[in-house]
Amino acid sequence: MTSGWDSVPSPYVELTRDAWRALRENTPLPLTPGELDALRGLRDPIDITEVEEVYLPLSRLLNLFFLADGGLRDTIGAFLGEPVQPTPFIIGVAGSVAVGKSTTSRLLRTLLARWPEHPSVELVTTDSFLYPNAVLSERGIMDRKGFPESYDRRALVRFVSAIKAGAEEHTIPVYSHLEYDIVPGATQTVRRPDILIVEGLNVLQAPPAGQLGVSDFFDFSIYVDARVEDIRQWYVDRLFALRRTAFTDPRSYFHRYSRLDEDEAAAFAQRVWRDVNEINLVSNILPSRARATLVLHKGRDHSVQRVRLRRI
Repeated sequence: MTSGWDSVPSPYVELTRDAWRALRENTPLPLTPGELDALRGLRDPIDITEVEEVYLPLSRLLNLFFLADGGLRDTIGAFLGEPVQPTPFIIGVAGSVAVGKSTTSRLLRTLLARWPEHPSVELVTTDSFLYPNAVLSERGIMDRKGFPESYDRRALVRFVSAIKAGAEEHTIPVYSHLEYDIVPGATQTVRRPDILIVEGLNVLQAPPAGQLGVSDFFDFSIYVDARVEDIRQWYVDRLFALRRTAFTDPRSYFHRYSRLDEDEAAAFAQRVWRDVNEINLVSNILPSRARATLVLHKGRDHSVQRVRLRRI
């Protein structure tokens, strides 16, 4: 265990993969290889060993935070002289396109729901709060989809605020990756879970001055990190995989790209990464990493090599 990645004092403690793995203690593995296959994202090579060595210690830590949150609530209730009702524990998961944050979120939802203290775990992605394509086109920002301005930030904050305040249920839009748009009339209803996971590119971004941001309601936050060069390659690899799978569906927004030859597809992937995703990563997403409670840093092979935990 060392004291940070930089030479200056850090609010984080850095743990090697081996040191982090030891913190699993006796946490059981409540997941089968078949279940992991269903949770794994496209081109994500995560295996059961990764779950045991990285995500079981993380689920144990999150369970401890959840229990400590209950103790803090009891303390506030004792001070006020009246009971304070429990509200959902909210976890934010941030990181770049193609870094694996969606797999991380789905895996944590499954692992956390199998702890007896919090069987009800919901997952929401900020894609549900993207403006519809028609609005993005009208505003001239269709090519900035995924940038902060492409989201209905007020609706997202209202949703998380309501859930944190103990709303019995809240309905939000549904986003289709196949259609690359909000689905008209489709909704997802979140019914007062024990834990809510909010996953998205910019969930840790600081809000404008004088306003609340979605991260203000997080009890714990995770940033999935990797070298920009590695994420670029993962993005290109994933686009080639989609070109052979989802893009072949005539309903897909990107169907026309399934007919590109290898060189054209490579040029397209590199251009989208360079002109859209890398700019968003460097300008908006990466600067929010320092606000996370915990950082999972991945190596070139997509496995987590280091863990950075904010000191308490």
